[in-house]
Amino acid sequence: MTLESGQGPIDGAHYLTAAPENVLWGRLPCAATPAALKVSSGETVTFDTVSHEGILEDQGSDPVEFFGRYGVAADDVLSDARLLARTPHLRDADHDGPHVVSAPVHVRGAEPGDLLRVDILALHRRADYGLVSSRHGRGALPEQFALEEPEFTFCAVEREAGVIRYGTDGAARFPLHPFLGIMGVATDTETPAHSVPPGRHGGNIDVKHLGTGATVYLPVQTEGAGFHTGDPHYSQGNGEVALTAFEAPLRATFRLTVLKGARARAAAATLGEPFGETDRHWIPIGLHEDLNLAMKAAVRSALNFLTDRFGMETHAAYAYLSAAADFEVSQVVDQVQGVHCLIRKADFASGGAR
Repeated sequence: MTLESGQGPIDGAHYLTAAPENVLWGRLPCAATPAALKVSSGETVTFDTVSHEGILEDQGSDPVEFFGRYGVAADDVLSDARLLARTPHLRDADHDGPHVVSAPVHVRGAEPGDLLRVDILALHRRADYGLVSSRHGRGALPEQFALEEPEFTFCAVEREAGVIRYGTDGAARFPLHPFLGIMGVATDTETPAHSVPPGRHGGNIDVKHLGTGATVYLPVQTEGAGFHTGDPHYSQGNGEVALTAFEAPLRATFRLTVLKGARARAAAATLGEPFGETDRHWIPIGLHEDLNLAMKAAVRSALNFLTDRFGMETHAAYAYLSAAADFEVSQVVDQVQGVHCLIRKADFASGGAR
């Protein structure tokens, strides 16, 4: 099964394909990046996303030939992935990241200091296969896995069972849990940022809980916000320790809403990093090159949330986090490492309200 551009469900009022003119490859939008779309606050946008796995130089830049080694028919390789692989000028392999990222969407009325609320409404798989990769001596154990050649593990989706078959021998099976690794706003810079490290703009945050039904809040840095997305995953373990998750293409629909006014601006000023929300949890996020300092940043973000939202005394909020909240390592492979906190809504009287 493949979900080609223009085919199948397109749930949003606006639609952005992954054609070469609609993407950046290895870089993130900045203030100077032209918008691919302009939408009003509260409107919905559907994005086709493409995985970088199968189209990179160390895979031959030919996804038909590469995936054919694993028994994938040529007709089951997405046309936009094939076209991107034949458009190498989009990426400087020596300096840019690997990720294929959508060109920015301008949201009318968004100004620096506002918050952009991103509701993840739908995620559709565009293929039934993908890869987990380990390369460049990166990951949690670079001294043990300093590979001269990259290693790729092919995974396939068993549609009827709703699980992933790991490896060509099916050594393991685990649940599908699609999400976008990259969701962000344009940086207030003159040049596009590298696609790998996340930051206050969001970007490559790789928080596995931010799938269908979740919400991400991003502090707006430029006029129009410049929302973008990419790095589609079908599953990821916390830590992403070998370098990548199960990388595979998705069609994603978001509602983009500008939050303005004194409270939204105060929240944007308080938030040091992006902030997530699901029906069960609030998810403060901490980011830093040092994992210990990423942990500290996540604790501070969680403290700021509890004291601002519920008026808790700082010492009481600190003790609550120790007794009841869960801090998880998002990823340790993106130069800037991530820790996220899960605060149960059910623990608070207003927990059901979003």
